[in-house]
Amino acid sequence: MDFWVSLLQQLTENAIAPVTAAYVIAAIGLNIHFGFTGLMNMGQAGFMLLGAYGFALTIIYGGGFWLAVLVSILACVAFAAILGIPTLRLRGDYLAIVTICAAEIVRMVGRLAALAPITGGSTGLVGPTYRGPFTDLSPLGTGSTTILWFTYPNTDPGSGNDWWTRIVSWGLVAVLLALTWLAMRSPWGRVLKGIREDEDAVRSLGKSSYAYKMQALIIGGVLGGLGGILTVLPASVQPDGFSRTLTFNLWTIMLLGGAATIFGPLLGAIIFFVVRIAIVQIMGEFIPTSILNTQQTQALSWVFIGVALMLIVIFRPQGILGKKKELSFNA
Repeated sequence: MDFWVSLLQQLTENAIAPVTAAYVIAAIGLNIHFGFTGLMNMGQAGFMLLGAYGFALTIIYGGGFWLAVLVSILACVAFAAILGIPTLRLRGDYLAIVTICAAEIVRMVGRLAALAPITGGSTGLVGPTYRGPFTDLSPLGTGSTTILWFTYPNTDPGSGNDWWTRIVSWGLVAVLLALTWLAMRSPWGRVLKGIREDEDAVRSLGKSSYAYKMQALIIGGVLGGLGGILTVLPASVQPDGFSRTLTFNLWTIMLLGGAATIFGPLLGAIIFFVVRIAIVQIMGEFIPTSILNTQQTQALSWVFIGVALMLIVIFRPQGILGKKKELSFNA
């Protein structure tokens, strides 16, 4: 019984963790790209890494919190423009090729030993060097607070594993979900859906599909950058943590919850993290280490997630919250 109580506590703690919120925000951006517009962005991790580096480096070199956020946003806007200008007039698969390559270029540049004095190289940038301005904004003060079985420091400048980071992260998720809902009910959102369904029909109505796709690419990329900031606030900026695997995880989250849905990224992210932790903990408890050690258990959990994704794509491609009529993509 103690194991199951501890497991439930751990699962709920992961469900409200700041990194879960960060993945939700990045998946919302990916959903704007693919779910609502039909853009095959396979490099969302690149936007996240640029956002993280823009934020961290601005603060390390003397900038304030809001300037750091602005630099991150501008970096993602520039990245989206560089990717979109040569590809958005072409077929959707060209964007997929360009984005996955560009994201890897960003990661490899961050790992360069020659840039280690700036980017930290393969070891990255540690959190205490850039977390200060964010924790200074906290009105919660010192001490800790217990809500149900969740006990965290109110503000923790050392690790960022505190209530302040959680409040900001999930508050931003709520705001972005509301804005996405409003945007997709607006004429602008209906044009994006029209591009996804039949781009030629949108052009025949006098709309510039290129301009709308560029706007969607930029907005989704900026959300990826904000997700990158939240990812590194309680941790560190480590370029290898923003590899192709991260993008594929975001695709899993989006498809699991349901592409072209408002709450799909939220549900998908929570299920993704909770199920993986549950698999690891249950196998670790009931399977002897002589059969599966900790490293093998971690690897097997990803196998189960991959199989689950394949089953979802085969038997319920619209995801948990999606509708089949939202899947008639022309991209």
